[in-house]
Amino acid sequence: MKISSKLLIAIIAIFQFFLYSPLFAADRPNVLMIAVDDLASVLSCAGHPVCKTPNIDRLAKRGVLFNRAYCQIPLCNPSRASILTGLRPDDTTVYDLDRHFRTSLPKHVTLPQLFRNAGWETFRIGKIYHYDVPKGIGTNGLDDGPSWDSVLNPKGADVDEENLIVNPTPQKPVSAALSWLAAEGKDLEQTDGKIAQRAAEWLAKQHLKPFFLAVGFFRPHTPYVAPKKYFEMYPLEKIKLPPVPKSSGKLPAPTWAHNHLTPNYGLDAKTCRQALQAYYASVSFVDAQIGFVLDALDKAQLAEKTIIVLWSDHGYHLGEHGGMWQKRSLFEESTRSPLIFCTPNAKGNGSVCNRVVEFVDIYPTVAELAGLKHPALAGRSLTPLLKEPHATWEHPAFSQILRPETEKYPTAMGRTIRTARWRYTEWNEGELGAELYDHESDPKEAKNRFGDPEFLKVWQGLKKQFPKNVSGTVPTTPVNPKRL
Repeated sequence: MKISSKLLIAIIAIFQFFLYSPLFAADRPNVLMIAVDDLASVLSCAGHPVCKTPNIDRLAKRGVLFNRAYCQIPLCNPSRASILTGLRPDDTTVYDLDRHFRTSLPKHVTLPQLFRNAGWETFRIGKIYHYDVPKGIGTNGLDDGPSWDSVLNPKGADVDEENLIVNPTPQKPVSAALSWLAAEGKDLEQTDGKIAQRAAEWLAKQHLKPFFLAVGFFRPHTPYVAPKKYFEMYPLEKIKLPPVPKSSGKLPAPTWAHNHLTPNYGLDAKTCRQALQAYYASVSFVDAQIGFVLDALDKAQLAEKTIIVLWSDHGYHLGEHGGMWQKRSLFEESTRSPLIFCTPNAKGNGSVCNRVVEFVDIYPTVAELAGLKHPALAGRSLTPLLKEPHATWEHPAFSQILRPETEKYPTAMGRTIRTARWRYTEWNEGELGAELYDHESDPKEAKNRFGDPEFLKVWQGLKKQFPKNVSGTVPTTPVNPKRL
């Protein structure tokens, strides 16, 4: 029996009517994805003694805070490519700040694209895929067209007032320096304030289709810019740099990031404390913008049918290990970052999950929660932990970082495995050295136990767990060594 073209069109129209009608859409959850740039593990809900994050805290009370969540690569562009594709860096072939994942994966379906293909309305505001900060603000950066129905790139006073930024290391651009500005004016004048405002306005509209709204904030990425009132929350005389634990065991030369060979960038203690104050101020500023978005979600009565996931692209050093700052290391502070899932009517709401999870787990988790079938991915769904945060979970996390050639070592690939107790790191599969840390006795990773005969079987067992797509060798993929 042949179906006429007019009848076929009518059938499709009827199907689309029911598919996108409010009644049908009620069975399909919305997704609110919140990304924060360069957010260290400084949440007050996770026990940080100084930083104030009341709005992220209230989100954690609604959901599950994953306290041991690890990125796949502690650098903005490759980490975001990994999160949004659900694949590891060896699969995306993205290791630097320039390469686009579509170069190697032209047909791969990203997380937002999966929802778009299934009939959700996908909308991006701000930084989700990689942007250079601050020069990329207001542009599309390294965005991915197939992921979104529409996008918005606000630009605020923080870009226009770049000449006012304090940079104690003028030989470095503000994007890579410990630089800051206690800005005049209100939150809504800043880029992140505008992002929050536009997100709130969008949430207030009537939505006939379920939506996937991705809201990406640029702070606390350096330069640390926030209105003055957030700086005033952290009096400088109360800001203390992290203590320097007594270290032991020789560390491989590539352990130290190639762009950070001098402790504290050679800055004095007061300047470093000012930078730390500015970082905390930027975190609290972003926290306030997240609260603005959450308030809009509640006001629109959408919270009960919306999956919320908050993540940062990686962790961040704030002077640990004798003066390390920013990212690019394979230490705990750089690879670990906040992750919160909030699902409607979840049993685990308000729980803290201390199981080791990975950022490649975000994609399959969101897809499963929405009932969508996804392509082959590197991670696994965290839904068992959302139901029971203390459930057995014996899966380690894997991270990598690529180092350019220096006077001390050739081009080097570092890879690390993190289990509940151990971290094992090696450079060029151990040819340039290795590290082993016992988190039961050494949570600050100050004592390298690699080479100690007592732990020979430990690191050998950990080394065997690296999967094939977490390579310890230098990739053949073209990279820009100046952008690693």
